[in-house]
Amino acid sequence: MSNQANSIESNATSDREMNRKILVIKVGGAFMQAEDAALALLSTIAELQKNYIVVLVHGGGAMVEELLNALNLTSHKIDGLRVTPKEHMPYITGALAGTANKQLCGLAIRAGISPVGLSLLDGKMCIATVMLEELGAVGSVEPGDATLLKALAATHMLPIISSIGADNNGNLLNVNADQAATVIAQLLDAQLLLLSDVPGVLDANKNLIEHLDIEQIETLIAQNVIRDGMIVKVQAALKAANSLGRSVTIASWKDAEKLLGLLQQQAIGSKILPQVNTSSYKA
Repeated sequence: MSNQANSIESNATSDREMNRKILVIKVGGAFMQAEDAALALLSTIAELQKNYIVVLVHGGGAMVEELLNALNLTSHKIDGLRVTPKEHMPYITGALAGTANKQLCGLAIRAGISPVGLSLLDGKMCIATVMLEELGAVGSVEPGDATLLKALAATHMLPIISSIGADNNGNLLNVNADQAATVIAQLLDAQLLLLSDVPGVLDANKNLIEHLDIEQIETLIAQNVIRDGMIVKVQAALKAANSLGRSVTIASWKDAEKLLGLLQQQAIGSKILPQVNTSSYKA
């Protein structure tokens, strides 16, 4: 086959890949400490890759806490966000972009997936700035350059992205993984699935709430039903829903096979609705 024919075939393949829907999935640290559940989810992702371009974004709070405790370094959170002194960043970067990321990549290989381990700063996919001085080296991120991820989207590789970012001066910053996943979804105009160890947003009686809008969210926060890390997760989901004009799902990684319901457009977890006419948003 001629070089020109090879180029035409390659471009056609790339176009077909980019026409698939893009799904950004976020997982947290507890997930990575449950190896069987992690393997089950990654096997599910391998199935989803037949119909979706999938990008996996992860945190690793449990690993960070274990490392900081082992080093006798104190750590606490404000409104669900970890206060990060600058001197802690080498350890946090090692835990998230190193250990957690590579463990996930290793599990992905066991599940039959070809992973690419990345951080938010790679390819300048996101630009971070210091969120609040009182939080230290904690970053707020905005969409940057999608070139790297779009190139990977033309393959069947799975980008696995840690929530370590950098500002324009190259200073490393710790980014909340829910917010990181939100920005990656914005960057790629993707569906967003935030996974945790609970089935979704629960009411005061611990029953699953299938749909939430901003009024319900504000009420449940005021009533202390939605609290701690779930506040960050729900607010990140609402921000993404508003920017993307489509619902964002909060669900559990513990029942990975249920995620295959996405292929049949089945409802899973809690859907956070955008602040638009619900007749016009994208599912």
